[in-house]
Amino acid sequence: MPIKIPADLPAYDVLTREGVMVMDPDQAARQDIRPLRIGLLNLMPKKIQTENQFARLIGATPLQIDLSLIRMSEHQTKNTAAEHMESFYRPFEEVRDEKFDGLIITGAPIEHLEFDAVTYWDELRQVMDWTQTHVHSTFGVCWGGMAMINHFHGVKKHILDAKLFGCYRHSNLAPASPYLRGFSDDCVIPVSRWTEMRQDEIDAAPGLTTLLGSDDAGPCLVEDPGHRALYIFNHFEYDSDTLKQEYDRDVAAGAPISVPMNYYPQDDPSRKPLNRWRSHAHLLYGNWLTEVYQDTPYDIDAIGT
Repeated sequence: MPIKIPADLPAYDVLTREGVMVMDPDQAARQDIRPLRIGLLNLMPKKIQTENQFARLIGATPLQIDLSLIRMSEHQTKNTAAEHMESFYRPFEEVRDEKFDGLIITGAPIEHLEFDAVTYWDELRQVMDWTQTHVHSTFGVCWGGMAMINHFHGVKKHILDAKLFGCYRHSNLAPASPYLRGFSDDCVIPVSRWTEMRQDEIDAAPGLTTLLGSDDAGPCLVEDPGHRALYIFNHFEYDSDTLKQEYDRDVAAGAPISVPMNYYPQDDPSRKPLNRWRSHAHLLYGNWLTEVYQDTPYDIDAIGT
């Protein structure tokens, strides 16, 4: 089944060219089916790139997905055209009375700030509390996952001495988890962050289970059944060239940056990087949506009750 997005959203053409099934709202209205309502709270500066990445993953399952793009109410982006934001995004204030089967909270390039120093932190805390009554399952990604695990459990993020940057091998720590159905014993995941969550502090928080972890990059995927949430601190959603874009940007700006680990063949930036995480990315998000589909109430108004 396809993902339902506006026909004039840039992701519509991108995904169509890639063979992902998409449909516009008029087509979807003719189908006698309740699609899964998935919200994307997009905190990244490159909104369109992030829309494409997540729409690609959640649009590749047999389920019909109704994707809603959400932004913080007061925060104004400087990197995406105002017309795009006005056409396709709704502020949280407009959706707070609605119910969603799933919500993805993306990362944000504000790792060096303490959580309470973020300009929209108070509203984001409202969003995270709102998920407990209006969202069946929430997926926090990178900084979004760190924010959620801090908000609900008090687990702190720690600044690293150097940016953790590259493709790191992670171990499957919970092969029986439905979220890791079909996963290999280990997998490669892109990492790009200046902060970390520490495994001993996650272990000290009741109810949390680490599903994927790395000796080099630390904990990656954490399940929080008490809050119906998953937290992932790395970037399965990245395109093949996302790390390259970050590396080239910093080199051009004269910023100190190392060649991303295990990304380019022979660690040579002149060579084309190979995508070694795509299949596991689709598995993870497909498994998450399957769990949402199986558990969410058919009557969407019953979510949270």
